[in-house]
Amino acid sequence: MLYIVIAFLWTSIWLYLLLGGADFGAGIIELISKREHKSKTRHTMYRVIGPIWEANHMWLIIAIVILFVGFPKIYTTMSIFVHIPLTAMLLGIIARGTAFVFRNYDAVEDRMQSIYNRIFVYSSAITPFFLGIIAASTVSRKIDVGATNFLSAYVDSWLNSFGIAVGLFTVCICGFLAAIYIIGEVHSSDDRQHFIRVAKKMIVAAFVAGGLVFIAAHYEQIPLLDWIFGHWIGSLAIGAASISLIFLWISLSKNRAILIRLLAGFQVSMILLAATYIHFPKIILLKGGASLSLVEDAGLNKTIEALAWALLLGSIFILPALFYLIYSFEKKKGIAH
Repeated sequence: MLYIVIAFLWTSIWLYLLLGGADFGAGIIELISKREHKSKTRHTMYRVIGPIWEANHMWLIIAIVILFVGFPKIYTTMSIFVHIPLTAMLLGIIARGTAFVFRNYDAVEDRMQSIYNRIFVYSSAITPFFLGIIAASTVSRKIDVGATNFLSAYVDSWLNSFGIAVGLFTVCICGFLAAIYIIGEVHSSDDRQHFIRVAKKMIVAAFVAGGLVFIAAHYEQIPLLDWIFGHWIGSLAIGAASISLIFLWISLSKNRAILIRLLAGFQVSMILLAATYIHFPKIILLKGGASLSLVEDAGLNKTIEALAWALLLGSIFILPALFYLIYSFEKKKGIAH
């Protein structure tokens, strides 16, 4: 039962990165678009992210509930020692959602629309940035549970070059996913070429940001290269992601929407696999060599068993409803066209 719970945890994180990442990326693409393209980008993104927007945070909630119920020691450690970036991320989610609703459904259009737009695009970048920082802090061995001062306990674990680099990389990944997703949703040839160019720019940005992650890891004395390429699965995952990137680049100009989405999702999945496999079942690496494990630091057996059954039974109801939601939005868009 424990591994069923772990599988749900990993899957929820994976889906949040893919679907929530594309959602955040919509605002990122709008943020970096030129003035003459902002309005078109805004309206296109609003139309196509409907299915993702309605359900993406469900995966984050599932991950949090699993940690809270099944792994209280891990949940407590993260809540205490990285509470500042966690709070920033959650505030970004709230601000972004609020701005999205008001800028699209406000009964009165006035100068507040401009403020809503700014809140939406900046929170779209800030939220995944802090999500990446949180992820970096869990493997950087900088969380010091024995810290005796504020900076050592609550700041040094995440405010460092490695955390910032991973945060930027996460932002680029989100923008990349959104750009890929939108290509198959536009019908004008000019619009399609525009978003293809955006997608290629985000690929380059993600590649550069990925390089910065390795440079920062070396500077912070984090053996990231050994972690990823020290095992054949990590090497295979990165190799597969690199090869698929070549096919993705070629397919961008051939209007193969489903293929490029699958390739983009595959690449992000391989990056997540390479980053997490080497440490499994450890999920947080602490300063001094200690760590927290999903196996050794799990809750009581009865709690894990009840949680596993709840997740299994819940998925019977959630997944069909989710697929129907996506189907409904796709059908609605088909009618609109």
